[in-house]
Amino acid sequence: MAYWLFKSEPSTWSWDEQVAKGDAGEEWDGVRNYQARNYMRQMKVGDRGFFYHSQKDKEIVGTVEVVAEAHPDSTTDDARWECVDVKAIMPLKTPVSLERVKQEPRLAEMVLVKNSRLSVQPVRDAEWELICAMGGISP
Repeated sequence: MAYWLFKSEPSTWSWDEQVAKGDAGEEWDGVRNYQARNYMRQMKVGDRGFFYHSQKDKEIVGTVEVVAEAHPDSTTDDARWECVDVKAIMPLKTPVSLERVKQEPRLAEMVLVKNSRLSVQPVRDAEWELICAMGGISP
């Protein structure tokens, strides 16, 4: 299993909206960055990810699971853009802010710290376990 981080502006797509989609999940659509798209092409059903609220809050608020592998993004007719489908798994008991992530030396090499603008990014196993612990959930 691989781990990922999915960023969304809460005003565009929030954790509560993701939860409301239930087990069917929802397309992680609208990504128009080649590197982020390529990461989605690597994802497999069952991979897990963090759901990150960007812009104002800048915090990891929950976990999601990939329920459909890369397929054409329904929000465009441009064949270059693909997306995966994800469903909500659980909220973090305590959201983990970007500030807390940056303060943790063991997360200094995390993509979220090094390239915080990338909307879909990989998360290493040790990073996953540490952030789950920081958020009060079991990995």
